[in-house]
Amino acid sequence: MILDMSTSGIVDIASRHSVNQTVERVRDLLEAKGVALFALVDHSGEAEKAGMKMRPTKLLIFGSPKAGTPVMVAAPSIAIDLPLKILVWEDEAGKVWISYNSADYLRGRHNVPAELMKNIAAAEGIAAKAAEE
Repeated sequence: MILDMSTSGIVDIASRHSVNQTVERVRDLLEAKGVALFALVDHSGEAEKAGMKMRPTKLLIFGSPKAGTPVMVAAPSIAIDLPLKILVWEDEAGKVWISYNSADYLRGRHNVPAELMKNIAAAEGIAAKAAEE
């Protein structure tokens, strides 16, 4: 199931795996494509360290300077949304979701030239693959 929150630009895809399994699948896909994982932010883990409860929630921050730099040169404001991000989280019903910013939303938000769209479209394919069985 894919939910496109077109007004917010966020696309949510249901995952068939746990949060940790989904994160590992995303990591493996990034590595296979030669895309750098710059950071993995464990929001729920940090909440636990602070003595608070939060459903499993992890953010992967990734990209490629070869892909991102031409986009930032053409549309400097996109640097606020790059590197790309994928959020893997569990809802109150225990369902796991993969969320990312739609490339079309980013294009419109930052007026990215059409010929550079492929440079910021990686999250969609990675999220879809990671959600599969």
